[in-house]
Amino acid sequence: MTDNPHHLATPSGKPRARSFGIGFDGTPGPFNAITDVPGVAVGYATLISGDGPLVVGKGPVRTGVTAILPRPRADLATPVFAGVFSQNGNGELTGSHIIEETGAFNFPITITNTHSCGVSRDGTLRWMHQVLPAALDSAWGLPVAAETYDGFLNDINGHHLTFEHVAQALDGAASGAIEEGSVGGGTGMITFGFKAGSGTASRIVGWQGNSYAVGAFVQSNFGKRRNFTLRGLRAGSELAEPAIREGTPRAEKGSIIAVIATDAPFLPHQMNRLARRVPLGVAMTGGFGYHSSGDIFLAFSTANPAAALAPSGRLANADFIPDTDIDPFFDAVIQAVEESILNALVANDDMTGRDGNFVPALLKTWLKEKFGLKEKFG
Repeated sequence: MTDNPHHLATPSGKPRARSFGIGFDGTPGPFNAITDVPGVAVGYATLISGDGPLVVGKGPVRTGVTAILPRPRADLATPVFAGVFSQNGNGELTGSHIIEETGAFNFPITITNTHSCGVSRDGTLRWMHQVLPAALDSAWGLPVAAETYDGFLNDINGHHLTFEHVAQALDGAASGAIEEGSVGGGTGMITFGFKAGSGTASRIVGWQGNSYAVGAFVQSNFGKRRNFTLRGLRAGSELAEPAIREGTPRAEKGSIIAVIATDAPFLPHQMNRLARRVPLGVAMTGGFGYHSSGDIFLAFSTANPAAALAPSGRLANADFIPDTDIDPFFDAVIQAVEESILNALVANDDMTGRDGNFVPALLKTWLKEKFGLKEKFG
């Protein structure tokens, strides 16, 4: 059981999964977050306002946007080697075509609700033109923007996210410990019939005397209650209550976006391989990739910046760990994704949104009975 305070609670004091005595495989980084990868930063803009019946354009509002910077601000134009994988394509991740074509992307990543994905993408371009104008003076930008659906709780057709909110998330992106739960793009999201949203975790992998970080970030919005599994415990059947309360009928519209970051030197085909292991971590929590679920995953490496910027007319050189040694990194991806999803569930509270629609939080009393919650959160 860790005593690292960052492993037990978010900066605002919300409990994380480890604070309940839940055991996990692997060794987490100092913050147990995607920000354990040097240079990676995360920022949020969270929009919560209004109660009662839905009035499109006025609310209630339960949404936001998450920004992930793959490199420090001054280096955001430098590409990162990357790969993508769609387990079920009922969703969107912009920029995926050029990643599949060239094995790289640059600029920040944003994640928001389904109907604001274009705003977050275009807002990223506006922000980049302000902070690094030279990056767009004679080049195009194809930023990564992803989405999941929050229309059960949020006035999704009111289009409340603005370019200013995107800039707020990007400007506020920071390294270190980050918030989880109903923040940023995860504000209105639901997982296994419980309130969920944003979650993160990391693992440290040793190779040939070096230590590398593998970090995961999820916007979690998927799954049926009956399938919920917590560290091998098929818990869904004993957690039928508290149930979602529907002021308006709830259609099945779930998804999960996961971003994997590492400072380990890998080539683009290897980043594809890491992205393809994300569904195994999702499945460990009970996610089965149902029809309406957009399960789309991105992996990138911050290593080899010189190779990513290689000029024309010269051979480029890149370091990489051999494929025969990649298995521990597969372990790290699966472990970090599983814990990220559980952190998104644990660091949360009940939420009521549009039309009185109610989503309960995963019961802390149940977690305490099963795993032994520390008294500071009791």
